Amino acid sequence: MRSSIWKGALSFGLLNIPVRLAKADEEKNLHFSMLDNKDLVPIKYKKINAKTGKEVPFNRIVKGFEYKKDEYVVMTDKDFKAANVEATGTIDIENFVDQEEIDPMFLEKPYYLVPEKNAEKGYFLLSEAMKKSHKVAIAKMVMTTKQHLVMIMVRGDYLVLEILRFAHEVLDSKKIDYFNSLKKIKFTSKELTMALQLIEGMTEKWKPEQYKDTYYDDLKKIIDKKVKGGEGKVIEEYELPKTAKTSNVLDLMPLLKASLEKKKTGKRARA
Repeated sequence: MRSSIWKGALSFGLLNIPVRLAKADEEKNLHFSMLDNKDLVPIKYKKINAKTGKEVPFNRIVKGFEYKKDEYVVMTDKDFKAANVEATGTIDIENFVDQEEIDPMFLEKPYYLVPEKNAEKGYFLLSEAMKKSHKVAIAKMVMTTKQHLVMIMVRGDYLVLEILRFAHEVLDSKKIDYFNSLKKIKFTSKELTMALQLIEGMTEKWKPEQYKDTYYDDLKKIIDKKVKGGEGKVIEEYELPKTAKTSNVLDLMPLLKASLEKKKTGKRARA
């Protein structure tokens, strides 16, 4: 299925490769509607003119920037493109770096980069060169009225574009208020040794397919059960499990020992 997320060109030196963005992820959410508890009729949301109180049709809605209290300047699609005509249609590679240097805190959202017709040669040339050099590309692009910093990397034979956060968008832990009041508690060398043993015992090869969204599945079961029990009827209340708290525990050894034993028992059971 062809994507209409973004179309333009990937700029690599003097080489321009026509590309488009395609979804590389898919959120799996259960969507809920707001209902009136009295008769279970859906609640509707309308875009209302704050002065007249009347509903405004979509084709009359424009984007406005409030430059002064209650004073707006109207912006059109042409205005956003005119801000930087070239930037709105190109992904400009600025440099190449080692992927290991990029902090995961900067990663935001992935897309597949798909070559347009007759752009395959340049696309696969860049892909192969990046694969051989073990580098990722850092570039800038404009999408949905905002400039983004992006990382382009090779996945198999194809290119993936990852939206990055700019440095000013990543909060420095030293400037976070809720860390300032924390007191670093000392731990013993035995506690550290046992914690390392627990990590070693829980270390496995990365297999993303083994991690399931169990909350989604459980919630779907409850919904199905309610539907079978009678649409719109509450059939039973659920008691939430109590979560054990480990805050302010001075001696961590019993917890670490129990965790290690549980891990060993689990491995024997699987065997």
